[in-house]
This record gives sequence, C-alpha cells and structure tokens, in this order.
Amino acid sequence: MRTYIKRGMNASDLRKQQEDVAAQVRSILADVETRGEEAIRELSLKFDNWNPAQFRLSDEEIEGAFSRVSEQAIQDIRFAQDQIRGFAEKQLSCLQELEVETLPGITLGHKNIPVESVGCYIPGGRYPMLASAHMSIVTARVAGVKRIVACTPPSRGEMPDATICAMAMAGADEIYLLGGIQAMAAMALGAGTIRPVDMLVGPGNAFVAEAKRQLYGRVGIDLLAGPTEVLIIADHTADAEMVACDILGQAEHSPTSPSALITTSAELARTVLEEIERQLQTLPSAPIASMSWADYGQIILVDSYEEAVEVANELAYEHVEVLTEDPGYFLDYMYNYGALFLGPETNVAYGDKVIGTNHTLPTKAAARYTGGLWVGKFIKTCTYQRCTPEASVQIGEYAERLCELEGFSGHRAQAIIRLNRFGGQERPLHS
Repeated sequence: MRTYIKRGMNASDLRKQQEDVAAQVRSILADVETRGEEAIRELSLKFDNWNPAQFRLSDEEIEGAFSRVSEQAIQDIRFAQDQIRGFAEKQLSCLQELEVETLPGITLGHKNIPVESVGCYIPGGRYPMLASAHMSIVTARVAGVKRIVACTPPSRGEMPDATICAMAMAGADEIYLLGGIQAMAAMALGAGTIRPVDMLVGPGNAFVAEAKRQLYGRVGIDLLAGPTEVLIIADHTADAEMVACDILGQAEHSPTSPSALITTSAELARTVLEEIERQLQTLPSAPIASMSWADYGQIILVDSYEEAVEVANELAYEHVEVLTEDPGYFLDYMYNYGALFLGPETNVAYGDKVIGTNHTLPTKAAARYTGGLWVGKFIKTCTYQRCTPEASVQIGEYAERLCELEGFSGHRAQAIIRLNRFGGQERPLHS
C-alpha cells in the first residue's frame, strides 16, 4: 500500500494556476493577431527589456557571438550536437517507406515527407537553455525540414552568445532574439518580417506550453512540454546523497517543477528528506529549488517493485531515473514516461545536455499518449494508392454497395462512374 511521506500542492490549486495562465495567454495571442509586430514589440520590451530595430539577427551579429564564445565552449557544443545528430540519424534509418500490391492491380503505399517549415523555441530567461538548440534544430535538419526558424529570448537585455552559436551551428535558417508567448505567436501567426511556420517545437515554461496548446490546430506542435519533471524510483541499494542531488538538479529549473521519489525503503525516504535539506544549504540555485521542492515535491513509500511501477505509470512523469537493484525490471514493465535513465551511472543531466537522446519530453501526464521529440515528429507519413482498370472495377463493386449502406449517394456515384468507364457498364450515376 502506498504511503505519502510528503505531498505537493493539491489538485485544485494546480487547476487554478493553469486557468490563470490560460487566460493570460489567450489575451496575448488575440492581441498579437490583431496588432502584429506592434504587439510583439510591446511584449518584448515589457518582459525582456528588448526592442531592437530587427528581431532577426544579422550574419554580423551571429559572427559577433562566435567571437565572444571560447573555443572550448564551441568544441563542447559541437560534441553534443554530434551525439544528438548521430542518434537522430539512426532513428531516421528506422523510418521506411512502403509500397505493396495488396490485390492484383492494387498498389498501396506511404511516403515519409518532412514538414516544410518549423519554428524552434530555445528557452532562456533564468537559464540560457542552449541544449534545446541541439534537440530541436539538429533533429529537424536531420529529418529534412527545409526552413527552420529559431527563437530565443535575450538574457537580461543582452545577447545570449553561447545559445546563438548553438542555434547557428545546429543549422537554423533564421535566428530571432525573441522570447516567451510573443515568440510562439510570431512564429505561428507571422508578424512583421517573420513569416509563419507550419509547426512549433521545443520546451518552455507554463506560458510557452500553454501558447503551444492554444495555437495547436493553426500549426502543428511536437507535444506539450512545460515545466520539467523528475521521478526517481529507488530501493534500499540507492545512494541517498545521489537521489537528493538528482531531485534538486531538476527542481532548480523553476519554482513549478514537480519532483517525486518512489521508494520501497522507509529508511531511504527519511534520509533523502534530510539530505535535500542539507544540500539546499549550499546549492547556488536553492532559492528556486527549495520553492519547487516545497510546493511540488513528493515522496511515496511503496511495498514492492510492482507497486512502484503502478504508481509511476499513474504519474507518467517526464524524466524517470531508476536507482534500484534491478533497473531492467522497470524497462520491461513501465509504459508511461518521457525518458528512462537506468542505473546510477546515468542521470537526467546527461539526457538534457549531451548523451544523444532528446530532452524535449512530455509533461503533465502527456506521456500517457505521446513520446518525446524525435526525428519522426518532423515527418508526415502520407499514404497513396493506384489501381489498374480491372482492379478499379473489382474494388468499385464493393465500394458501390458499401456506400449505399451508408446512404452516401455521391460516394456511390464515384464507384459507378468507374464501373461504367473501366468495366463496360451503362448505369445511371443516381437512381
């Protein structure tokens, strides 16, 4: 039986927060749609203290960013992008096109067609999330997307040089220094010189995630990736210091980042609580991480691996670290998660920054119905069909009768006209 050693905010409080965010986003999107670039400029000045002559960075400005970033940083960015690109290329190789003759004279198939244009959001603000450039832009480029637009906010009124370098190295065609809801609106709806895109991708805070949700339908999206989440599943073999460290490592993202520990060990639960408080005394990001842990952290004591799996699948968290005697058990039996990190040798930071898997992952239980961003998200699998005249007659006989069963006279006529043309029949289209 599960026992809650610590709980986070209650469901009604969380719903109220979401309703407030949704209302603010709705108002801002409506304003941008009405006033275009004028609204974008007001929002950028208000939230980021940024109102340049042009939001799009020139080649000279991008070159300036490179001149201010160390060679070691450039090499590290290149290494990370090589890992993401390599894994994306392996994933792409799994996506096969298909053509098959299902009956004599009937050919069916599908083609994998990249999305034409994509807007990639690279979060900034509190932290310059340059790794998101690797995850979205590199992966879109591997998929074959023709036009890649990338937006990132200024950092305290300045250009985030390392992020700009990462965006350029990843292969962005257009780079804009623009953040938040206004960036999502500009990419989706178009504003000034920014032409709209077909799809929005990338993580962000609650406002960015809500903007993607409200814009979905006008454009495609990868998934709803809001404030990051981490779940650690641990047993008596786990290192309490490591568990606490990995919880706080994600809690530092924002005051609204959920974190959870599911454990079969009451002793570990007690020790982790103490260890978190100890580490908060020296963690530089403690002002954020402590709020996140206080309001959104929870510890759940369970009786067995089976119950741990049950609770973990209910939570459906974004990142799931497994620090147990048998991590493979959870790979076999868990089915709701964004990404698994198996064993103490790996961790969420590896996945977030460099190892090669994508860090744009489902949050708020979206892992129940989607995986994370990957090369396949940028590809439309589109079907086609062709028939010989003889096969058209064969299928037409069935189609006519089935359309009649459903009462679709116009559909039925499509079959009859082909029976007349290719089968030598002389029947009226409508009777």
